Amino acid sequence: MAGAKKSALFVCLGNICRSPIAEAVFMDEVKQAGQEDQWSIDSAAIGGWHAGNNPDYRARETMAKHNLPYSNRARQIKKEDFNKFDYIFGMDRENISDLKERAPANSSAKILLLGDFDPEGQKIIRDPYYDSGSEGFEQCYVQCVRSCKAFLAQATEGKI
Repeated sequence: MAGAKKSALFVCLGNICRSPIAEAVFMDEVKQAGQEDQWSIDSAAIGGWHAGNNPDYRARETMAKHNLPYSNRARQIKKEDFNKFDYIFGMDRENISDLKERAPANSSAKILLLGDFDPEGQKIIRDPYYDSGSEGFEQCYVQCVRSCKAFLAQATEGKI
């Protein structure tokens, strides 16, 4: 992929479960593809409840298990993000609805459902926050790997 640097923002409800995992997975995919200098990557929340906090401990454990370094803290999406990022990914349909509602009229970002890129067709990345264990976080990781890998391939080929 030649040309200008691309940017991707991963968004979920609180920015402590799904979006940090998606951000870390995409950073890893970009690194493996040798495209680190070609992408700017971040994550954010719809709501500001967890702003400034680390991801949920189960999300951190899942990322550590898969050797994904992560040091960002939760933040809420800002109006500027809709023109700063080329791609803004929601994890479920409610995220997409909220993002479209918040997007300024002149927004340049493409608002996309991350799961639309899942080759196995699992479109919704279910929120594991209220789960009692870590299984949902692992499922989120696996789906993010499939979806991020497929999206990066399409973006690299100029298909999106």
